[in-house]
Amino acid sequence: MPIAESSPAASGPAEGALGRILDGRSIAAHVRERVAAGIARRVSTGRNAPGLAVILVGKDAASEVYVRNKGRACDEVGIDSTVIRMAGDIGQARLLAEVARLNGDPRVHGILVQSPLSPHLDANAVIDAIDPAKDVDGFHPWNLGRLAQRRPVLRSCTPKGIMTMLAHTGLPIRGLDATIVGASNHVGRPMGLELLLAGCTVTTVHKFSRGTEEHVRRADIVIAAAGRPGLIRGDWIAEGAVVIDVGINRLDDGRLVGDVEFDKARSRASWITPVPGGVGQMTVAALLENTLQAAELQDSAQA
Repeated sequence: MPIAESSPAASGPAEGALGRILDGRSIAAHVRERVAAGIARRVSTGRNAPGLAVILVGKDAASEVYVRNKGRACDEVGIDSTVIRMAGDIGQARLLAEVARLNGDPRVHGILVQSPLSPHLDANAVIDAIDPAKDVDGFHPWNLGRLAQRRPVLRSCTPKGIMTMLAHTGLPIRGLDATIVGASNHVGRPMGLELLLAGCTVTTVHKFSRGTEEHVRRADIVIAAAGRPGLIRGDWIAEGAVVIDVGINRLDDGRLVGDVEFDKARSRASWITPVPGGVGQMTVAALLENTLQAAELQDSAQA
């Protein structure tokens, strides 16, 4: 089906035109403004600023960058963030004890354990140990289960950020066909639940799927989240489709690219995200939203 037939922007680019860019930096800036205003109102009533604790295990260079960026974003909106650095060879029991300590700290409203963890650690056990009310990543089975039952509380950050981007297009997405390429616990699976909640017909393509190209070709919305550069060819994209590229892949020459052939896809899409400057910005913005939401919910529970 054509995407949003009633919308001029939804019929796809004209001959020789290019799809509109979904600028994650700009949209995220608006989200941060909203969060900052919410925190200012909260503090003005005498309540503490939301507190976020980030556990960083080991010395992974990429993780260091991610944590630093999250810290800057927290400073910008008024969230009190703390980074707890732990040795790469830390034992499972010690890590779980630290999570338990943070669960019991009333000054901490959100807990984030930066991934990836060292292979000797059980990442699922660590996620399960976080208080669901402080699970600002939205990874805990309780929070994912609430989303599956159409009663979301704290939602997975990347899918939540993508839904904000889709809303920014102004296109009505209810009833549209969405194809997600990738079925990870952190992106693909919760993304499917988000789109179902929004009224889309959802197909998830994964490593055992056949006919990936056909699924992509008939999609009104394509979410590429496989982590493979150039996996989605530009000529697979239907005219007027919305393309959200979650992939961040570093090539041998140092360039960052997504999972989609950007230039070719843009000539067919109505909207498309860039890499970098797209979904990654929205993931951090959603984390800030979740941290404020967690603080508000915990205050309500204690009232």
